[in-house]
Amino acid sequence: MNSDQVKGALKDAAGKVQEKVGEMTGSREQEAKGIAKQVEGKTQKTVGDTREAVKDAINKP
Repeated sequence: MNSDQVKGALKDAAGKVQEKVGEMTGSREQEAKGIAKQVEGKTQKTVGDTREAVKDAINKP
């Protein structure tokens, strides 16, 4: 597991929390920011997954 995978997963989780807080407080702005953070986190995790797959393919005997 690399840092992009970890950071991406954390951003995704934080975005979910931020979205829920926005829903509970009625703040559409916070909901939107939470959704955007989730997208950013999922993208970063995907980049990390791809890097890991390439690394594994290169190191395969």
